[in-house]
Amino acid sequence: MQILGRKAKLETKNIGLRGIEVADTKISDIDGEHGKLIYRGYDILDLTKNSTYEEVAFLLLNDKLPTKSELDEFKQRLIDARDMPRQMQSNMRNWKKNADPMVMMQAFVVALSGYYDDKGANEQEINYQSAISLISKTATIVASWERVRTSKEIVDPDPRLSHAGNFLNMLVGERPDAETERIFDICLMLHADHTFNASTFAAREVASTGAHMYSAVSAAIGALSGPLHGGANYEVMKMLFDIKTVENAESWVKDRITNGQKIMGMGHAVYRTYDPRAQVLKELSKKLAKKTGAPWFDITQAVEETTIREMKRQKGIDIYPNVDLYSASLYYMLKIPPDLNTPIFAISRVAGWTAHVIEEKFAQAAPKTALYRPKAVYVGKYCGPQGCTYEPIDLRK
Repeated sequence: MQILGRKAKLETKNIGLRGIEVADTKISDIDGEHGKLIYRGYDILDLTKNSTYEEVAFLLLNDKLPTKSELDEFKQRLIDARDMPRQMQSNMRNWKKNADPMVMMQAFVVALSGYYDDKGANEQEINYQSAISLISKTATIVASWERVRTSKEIVDPDPRLSHAGNFLNMLVGERPDAETERIFDICLMLHADHTFNASTFAAREVASTGAHMYSAVSAAIGALSGPLHGGANYEVMKMLFDIKTVENAESWVKDRITNGQKIMGMGHAVYRTYDPRAQVLKELSKKLAKKTGAPWFDITQAVEETTIREMKRQKGIDIYPNVDLYSASLYYMLKIPPDLNTPIFAISRVAGWTAHVIEEKFAQAAPKTALYRPKAVYVGKYCGPQGCTYEPIDLRK
């Protein structure tokens, strides 16, 4: 911060827009000091106790909780939208089986626009229909890709199952029990939105141009694929594999902190206390560990406790788990391959992304629509007011 006379000038450049308010939103809010996450006025902890992913998706898109008839209709529309074009599924077989799942997901999401009418890209009802289609089809895309790359038959969507249950059934080829289905349903709710993070901002920026829903969501997926945004839960699982046992956790963490290395899944850009989503995921991971007998919860808890203690002792810093720390072990115990952790994040977050796209395109929280057009400060070569003199290529040294 620079002091100009008696007034402080807030530095806004080269800080990744951190702390900069760029727009109003009615969709979600974070209280980082007190560890609160709000969807459309409702506390996420209350929603995970009482709601379902389908109901939360309706809430995000419609700014209200549905009546029973509204929820039944919405769920049926989601079920009807699950199928993806067979040609797209066939095309998956032409991809390398070791292709990055996020690259695959981004490519197939934007390809959907070639199968559906997007002439009404700036009509609200068309965007609402596209949102429902994307919420359903992203899950089908990811599950289908997992079956293709492991040389297994694609499992068709089951209209009898919930959004969470259907995805797990399509992924592993067996119907989950009620407890497993509910655990995954809660996971989807926890990741459904999180205000103006990098991927949501990417979606809104594209939406501000008037581009169709598929392009905006594809941009969001591209942003989420970056390791600084959505890849952390995959890195957490690799960390747990490296540690191997509870007994190794303390020395492993101490060495990393002493050497100035980051502990994946610890700390957050906004929360200054326990991430409320991490609280829920910790309990779910503990429950699933008891059910499966897997060691991953105990190792994760040892990482958390050691990191909190050593960061305070060595650096005087209070640090807490974020949403990625316990989601990694939880997904692994749900038989989800670690490199699908980020795509599953996207499967959930597409409800929030589409709600933000609609809010942006139709100025639902602003006086009018506005194209995003930030300003940059040029710091490159300067040759005077007349500019640099062009020199023919033969004369350049």
